[in-house]
Amino acid sequence: MVRRRDADVAIRCSDLSIARASGRGAASVRVVDGLDATLPHGATLAVLGPTGAGKSSLAAVLAGADETGLAVVGGDAWVEGIPVRHPGRAHRTLTYVTGHLAQGAGARLAPRLTVEETIASPVTSRDRRVNRRALSIRVAALLDELQLPLGTSEKYPYELSAGMRQRVAFARAVMLDPRVLIADELFANLDVHARDAVTAAVRRRRDEYGMATLLVGNDREGAQALDARVIVLRGGHVVAVGEGVDDVVWTPGVVADPRLLAS
Repeated sequence: MVRRRDADVAIRCSDLSIARASGRGAASVRVVDGLDATLPHGATLAVLGPTGAGKSSLAAVLAGADETGLAVVGGDAWVEGIPVRHPGRAHRTLTYVTGHLAQGAGARLAPRLTVEETIASPVTSRDRRVNRRALSIRVAALLDELQLPLGTSEKYPYELSAGMRQRVAFARAVMLDPRVLIADELFANLDVHARDAVTAAVRRRRDEYGMATLLVGNDREGAQALDARVIVLRGGHVVAVGEGVDDVVWTPGVVADPRLLAS
């Protein structure tokens, strides 16, 4: 099934600059500077780079996350045709069409919600009159897809391993069948079998309805498994691009540093 789309690409960044203020009254520091990038429908783009390169800030802005001190200060970006700089009333639509797996999401699950309540929250936060039986069936299907025992649905985060919590956070991110998945450290804390299940889940959505995926992190194997194009950031600037992690071209004047592509 291919869903009708109005936007010609899933994500487009045009001279995008992002700044972050470290605290009240502190001067803002540019964490992404002049980024140009495009992510077609049904494709995967991996943004790699060292800690502090601006990767997580980029992911948060594109996902429409409400992070204090983070703002677009130059250029713009569009996610499914919605501008992230001044989305206005379209912000709600942006967060609907985008599944966001934030960095460390598995470790920050709400402690008082069960797994089922957590995964279902993108639906229940929008419609509290939803059919509970249908919702439970949907959650059960996601648990099965991600190789989590059905009994997991009634458990709380403290009862789960780190890898299980990461898969729960992923299930929540794809609960609404997003057009774009923005995942920061998608494969964090996952063993080989869990990685395979998550990879298969992303591929299935890509093939069934053209979900695009933006990967953020330093997982070389994950980028390869999802056939990702690559952008390498350092200090907020693009220093390399490529059709894959084994085929990157470094920006003129930049010394090639393979360590930036390491897992």
